[in-house]
Amino acid sequence: MVKRIGLALMAALMGLAGTGSMAADQEELVVYSGRSDSFVKPVAEAFTKRSGIQVILHNASSTELLNKLRVEDERTQADLYLSNDAGNLQLGSELGLFQPLPDASAKLVDARWRAPDNTWLGLSARARVLVMNTKVKDLKFVKSVFDLADPRLKGRLGITNSANESFVAGATVYMLAAGKEKTRDWLQGLKNNVGKTVFDKHGKIVSAVAEGKLDVGLVNHYYIYRHLDEQPNAPIRILLPDQGEQGMGVAWNVAGVAVSKHTRKKDAAEKFVAFLVSEEGQKIFAEVNEEYPTRAGVPAAARLPAPASVKVANVPLSKLGPERDATLDLIDAVGMP
Repeated sequence: MVKRIGLALMAALMGLAGTGSMAADQEELVVYSGRSDSFVKPVAEAFTKRSGIQVILHNASSTELLNKLRVEDERTQADLYLSNDAGNLQLGSELGLFQPLPDASAKLVDARWRAPDNTWLGLSARARVLVMNTKVKDLKFVKSVFDLADPRLKGRLGITNSANESFVAGATVYMLAAGKEKTRDWLQGLKNNVGKTVFDKHGKIVSAVAEGKLDVGLVNHYYIYRHLDEQPNAPIRILLPDQGEQGMGVAWNVAGVAVSKHTRKKDAAEKFVAFLVSEEGQKIFAEVNEEYPTRAGVPAAARLPAPASVKVANVPLSKLGPERDATLDLIDAVGMP
C-alpha cells in the first residue's frame, strides 16, 4: 500500500513537472532571425513586456536560416522565421516551409507588402539609396543607380559584397525593371570601379563617405540617418535615385516574418505576428529603426522622405524569390567580389 502511494505520488510529481515544463515552453518563442538584433530586440522586448512570452533570437543570414529551416523540416525548433529580404520569404513560402497567417493580421498589411497566400507579412520597408559626400562638387551626373557604373567613379564608390542580401535583392529589382543586359553591364561597371574593395556592412560605407575616403555609396536608407544621429554635422546627404518621369524608381524591399509550418506554439507565434503589425509594433519600426511601416496609417519618421513622394520600381516583392537564381547567375558571370 505504501509502495502504491509512493508510486502515485511520484507519478503526480512527474506530471506536475511535465506541466510546468510545458508552460515554460509555451512562454518562449524561437525566432530564426536574419536581421541584426538592433532592429529586432526593441520590438521583441516590447512584445514580451505586453504578453509575458519570451522571444529567443537565433541570428544568422536570412539565406542560411532558410536553408536550416528546410533541412531541419519537422525537427526544427523555430517557431518563426524573420528575414531582411522578401526574396527569402517568398522562396520559403514556395518551399512550403510556412503556414498562412490569420486574416486579422494579414489585412493590416497592404497586399504589395505580403505573400499572395499570406504565408509571410512585410513588417518594415526600406529603400536602396545613395549616400553622397556633400563636399564633393562633381557628382551632379549621378542621378541613377546605373550611373554608379560610370568610370568617373573609379576608386570613389562604396558597395557591399555581392553576397549581401540587400545587394542581391536590389540587383534583382534592377534586372526585372531594366533588363538583364543593362544589369550585367551595370555589375561590370561596379566591379571596375571598386576593384576588390567591398564592404561587409552598410554602416561602414556611410562612414567611409562621411570621412571623405569615398564620394558615394549604395546603401539602405536608414544607415544614413543612424550615422547622422551620432554625427549630426557629417558631410553626407541622401539621394533618391531613378526619380522623375523617366526614372524606374528606387528598389524597395521589406523585412518580414512567417510562422514555421512545424511550430508547436502556433497561438503564441500568431500573437507575436499580431503585435508586429499592431500600431505599437509598427511605431517601433518607424521610430527606433527609421524604416517605413507597412501598416497603413502609421507614419514614418518625420525626417524621412514621405512614401508618397518616392517613386518606387514597379516590381512585385513576390518576384524577388523566383528570380533570385537569375540574379546570382549574372553576379557570378561578372565575377563580382
